[in-house]
This record gives sequence, C-alpha cells and structure tokens, in this order.
Amino acid sequence: MSLGKAIGTVGFYTGLSRITGFLRDILAAQILGAGLVSDAFFVAFKFPNLFRRLFGEGAFNAAFVPLFARELESAGGKESALSFAGRAFSGLALVLALFVGLFELIMPLAMYVFAPGFVENPEKFDLAVTLSRITFPYLLLISLVSLLSGILNAFHKFAAAAATPILLNLTLIASLLLLVEHMPTPGHAMAVGTSLAGLIQLAWVGMACRKMGFTFALTRPRLTPDIKRLLKRILPGAVGAGIYQMNLLVDIMLASLVAEGAVSYLYYADRVNQLPLGIVGAAIGTALLPILSRHLAAGKDAAAQSAQNRSLEFGLLIALPSAFGLMALALPITQVLFERGAFDAVASLATAKALAAFALGLPAFVLVKTLTPAFFAREDTATPVKTASIAMLANIAIAFALMPLWGFVGIALASAASAWLNVALLYRLTRKHGWFKPDQRLKFRLPRILLAAMATGLCAFGIGSLSDSAHVLGQALSLALAIGGAVLVYASLLLLLKAASLKEFKRRGGVS
Repeated sequence: MSLGKAIGTVGFYTGLSRITGFLRDILAAQILGAGLVSDAFFVAFKFPNLFRRLFGEGAFNAAFVPLFARELESAGGKESALSFAGRAFSGLALVLALFVGLFELIMPLAMYVFAPGFVENPEKFDLAVTLSRITFPYLLLISLVSLLSGILNAFHKFAAAAATPILLNLTLIASLLLLVEHMPTPGHAMAVGTSLAGLIQLAWVGMACRKMGFTFALTRPRLTPDIKRLLKRILPGAVGAGIYQMNLLVDIMLASLVAEGAVSYLYYADRVNQLPLGIVGAAIGTALLPILSRHLAAGKDAAAQSAQNRSLEFGLLIALPSAFGLMALALPITQVLFERGAFDAVASLATAKALAAFALGLPAFVLVKTLTPAFFAREDTATPVKTASIAMLANIAIAFALMPLWGFVGIALASAASAWLNVALLYRLTRKHGWFKPDQRLKFRLPRILLAAMATGLCAFGIGSLSDSAHVLGQALSLALAIGGAVLVYASLLLLLKAASLKEFKRRGGVS
C-alpha cells in the first residue's frame, strides 16, 4: 500500500472517529456541563490514558512495530513474526494485569498526586477515585488493542485498527443515552461505558488479527532473544512516554488548582484541537512508522526520504490552515458545539480562550508525529526521550510563569510553546544524522502553504465576525459559511500559488 493510500485510509476512519467523538462531547457537555461531576470524570478518563502512551501506542508500539516489520522481512517471514507477536502479547497482558490491580488498590493515593486540587472538595475527590477505579481496566484492554493494531498496520491493514476509536465513542454515547438514569451520576455511566468500550475494541481488532493468522493463546512469558531486544528498545521509549505523561499530569495538576471547571475547559478545548491533529497527525504517525520501517529494512533509503518529505508536506497542508482557522473561529466553534444544557456562555468563552491557545501549537504537534517515526523506524527510541525531556521542563516552567497572568489559558500556551521546542530539536537532529533532508518540492511549496493558510485565517475571522446571532441555528449557519468560505479561499490560493494541483486534490489522501 502506498503512503498516500495508507494516510487516506487512516485519516478517513480517524475523521469518522472525530465526528462521533464530537457527538459524544456535545452530549456530554449538555448532560455533565463543566463542574464537579465533569471534572471528576475527565480526570478518571485521562488516568488510564496517561499510562496508555507507555504500554500502548507509545513506547511499546514504537519498539514493537520495527522489530515485527524486521521479522516479516526475515527468512522466517509471517510465521516468525506472528510467533514473536504472540510472545509479546502474553508478556504485555501479564504486566498490565498486575499494574492495573496495583493501582486499583492505591487509587486514593494516586489521586492525591494526580489531582491535588480536588483534596479541598471531598465530594469531588471521592467521586474521582470511584470513577477512576471503574475506568482504569481500560488501560489493559486498550494497550492490547494497540499491540494488535500494530500487527495489522505492519501488514498494511490499516482500516480495522483505525476504526477502533469509533467504537469507544459510540459506546460512550450509548452509555449517556441508556445508563444515566440507572447510575448515581452521569459520570458513573460514562466510566462504565469506557471499560465496556475497551472490551468491544479488543474483540473488534482480535477478529481482524485472526484473519491474518494470529492466535490468542496466552502462554507463560519467556525471556527469548527477541523479547530481550524488545525490552531493550522499550526502556528508552518508556522513559520518553513517562516524560510525555508527566507533561499531561502537570497540566491536570495545575488545572485542578486554578478553579472549578478549569479541567473541563481544557478538556473540551483539547478535544476540538484534536480534530485536525487526530485526523492528520495520528494518520501520518500510524501509517508512516510501518512504511518507513519496511523501506529501511529493505535498504530503500531514497524511498524512506521521499515518504518523510511527503508526510511533512501533507501534514502542514492541513495543520497550518486548521490552526489559523481554530484561532479565528474559537468562540463560534465552542458555542455551536457545546453551549446548551449545563454548558453556559461563561464556559463557552473560557473554552474558546483555551482552544485558541492550543491551536498555536497544532502544527507543532503534527510535526512531532511526522518526525519521531524517523527515529523509531531506525530503532532509536532514546533520542526522542531527550528532546521530550527538554520540552517537558520548558512546559512546566512556562506554565508556572503564565498561570498567575492567564490561569488555565497559560497552561494551554505552555503546551503549545513546548511542542514547538520539541519540533526544533527533532528537526535539527534528523538533519544532523541525514535522516531527513527537505527536497525541492517541499522547499518550494511550504512558504506558499503558510501564506495561503494565514490568508485563510483572516478570511474565516472576517466572515465569522459578520454574524451576531444569539440563536444556535444562526450561529451554526454563520460558522458553516465561515468555514466553507475559508476552504474555498485556501484551495484557490494553493492552486494560484502552485502549492498544490487539481490532480492532487482528486487523488485519495492528497499525497503523491
């Protein structure tokens, strides 16, 4: 499968995931609002996802996918690769079962660290502990899902794995519609739905893997040479994932100290920011790593360079106008998506401010997703750890500096600034090692893409400011016109400046 088709496939299903995710968040905002219950649930929801980067698609998959790809290209082929995957699956399942069991026991202590601001409100603290105990088994399930997804991606079977987040969103929507009246709070319904979704996701990718010949017989973990190599690769990545999660932990800790609702404002803003990041960044990161790994394993360095250039070009082609558009339309987007029920105008304005701050870092987050596979594909999981460490320290320092001035908005700004620092470090190192060299097409197009994106942002702001409707239908129509007009302006400027061609717009994925 070509890189363009792979990114297109992942991007399509990720787009559906983000749409269903918005429906989920719209319903959650209407029922939960931005207060005690929502703060407690969002902490409980983020808790297993913190460690997911360590055990799931973060450190583990960054080490597993290149080794699995190497086994596929070896003399043993598919049989050897699947045997290795089976041993990795058994080991991961055992470690995660013990880890989840431990945290279920010490959850109150963990919450003291995770959300210290909740301690002053015993009701919120106790609710967060209860909901976290319900959601934490999701870590075990989604990490196994990530491993199986890595197997499918290595075979260039991207659709089944990319569709799994849709199942989470649909399950949470069903929980809000069907379970709320049977639970103490809506947060309980969403917490139960989270772990139930993990079971459904595991069954989904499990069926897809069975078609590839992978069996799920749990065996006693053994420290074979390939597992030793896997552990050796995981350790640096685990440190890096831990650093990344420390960033998130610090953000949540600081938000819990700011004011009631701050955790929720940042959550809703991040969810909107994640739409382009998820579709583009996740699609590129998911598709690029196995493709780079197999190119390099086969000695096709030129093909690897080309894939890296086209991924970066495609990522910024979407991320730059998205960033300017989100900054220009932050308030109307928030009003149309969330302002109803328990989510009032005050919450909309606060969330919009956080969204504009997060959007400043959107292109950087996409670039990190594009550059890190260059290291992982070469089995270098240590270097991204070093850059992430520096970025984490910068994030903490900037957040502490900006909080007295801008509160939770300062936390979002710090996240954006530290992401750009991480990009600068990763880019410098890829150039130094000769792993990435911008080709002539990228050098020609990138400045033109930036110019077109800036003009698009101004256009979106201009059209969006023409309406002052207080009715949701009027706001939605104005927002649709602003987005539609901005898209037309952007596409026209890309063609006028020769930053893209009609053939590329028609081609699936937009990547050649």
